[in-house]
Amino acid sequence: MKLATLKNGRPDGQLVVLSSDLSRCVSASRVAINLQAALDDWTRCSPALEALGRELDAGAIAGQSFDASEALAPLPRAYQWIDGSGYLSHLERVRSLKGSKDAELQSDRPLLYQGASDSLSAPHDPIVATSDELAIDLEAEIAVIIGAVPMGASRERAAAAIRLVTVCNDVSLRRLVVDDLQNGFGFFHAKPSTAFAPVVITPETLGASWSDNRLHLPVRIEVNGALFGQPNAGTDVHFDFADLIVEAARTRNLAAGTIIGGGTISNRHDETLPIKRDGIGFACIAEARTVEKLKYGRARTPFLKAGDTVRIGAVATDGRSIFGDIFQQVSIV
Repeated sequence: MKLATLKNGRPDGQLVVLSSDLSRCVSASRVAINLQAALDDWTRCSPALEALGRELDAGAIAGQSFDASEALAPLPRAYQWIDGSGYLSHLERVRSLKGSKDAELQSDRPLLYQGASDSLSAPHDPIVATSDELAIDLEAEIAVIIGAVPMGASRERAAAAIRLVTVCNDVSLRRLVVDDLQNGFGFFHAKPSTAFAPVVITPETLGASWSDNRLHLPVRIEVNGALFGQPNAGTDVHFDFADLIVEAARTRNLAAGTIIGGGTISNRHDETLPIKRDGIGFACIAEARTVEKLKYGRARTPFLKAGDTVRIGAVATDGRSIFGDIFQQVSIV
């Protein structure tokens, strides 16, 4: 099952069911008014939404053309957005930037931060900042949307709660990271609105691409039209999504509609930019700069500036962007 949320003048948008090829969609309003409502009543809504998708694929419903530029974030505002640290190679590469020194904690238990969830960015919204001197960085990640999870949940309970999978761009303002962490309360100013791909997909629909509580597909990142990275989201995962959900629920209940990010996708390699067509590259600029400093003594890749563009999408074996692309341009206000 593939779902999206379209603009309709309301904060939570209109839930639609998509055809398998993402070309067409049909309103799901007769099942649920929005995605949060569907998640709140998933046992009833999920079979009905799947039936709509089958009818759309069979041509029993005409539907309408799906335009990703008209999509909001699947959950434009969520009860909770938690980002985790699934890839230790990312933490190792940016440790000096983030001021993290406790290697034992990083490897034994995932780090988490609670992001702003009241206004999540649409896939084609701009990356908005007050200055391009803030070291604007992209961070390509996999994210899951879950059903309710009780405090102290087991790995099995956590894995079973994963309802939907997608891709996100967890934008960072690197110049503000150290200030936020030194203040002792974690990220705040350094983490503006996170953008999400237009489409969310159930794990069952992903088939073999989803196993071991992770997505086994490359995520392609382009900056200003040039290939920046295509790391595989299922490679070098230290903490999978079950681990992250268990940690998030260690001291609290998690509501249906909670979004969990897997952390910046990161594969171990010693490449520098530019990468070859079959290279791995990077899912954030800070990692590329760290590798450049080690190899050349200085960072050569600049952070994002006004007018720069970012494109992020998970790529299936046939080359399709299975969740649709995030495409954003940097805007300084």
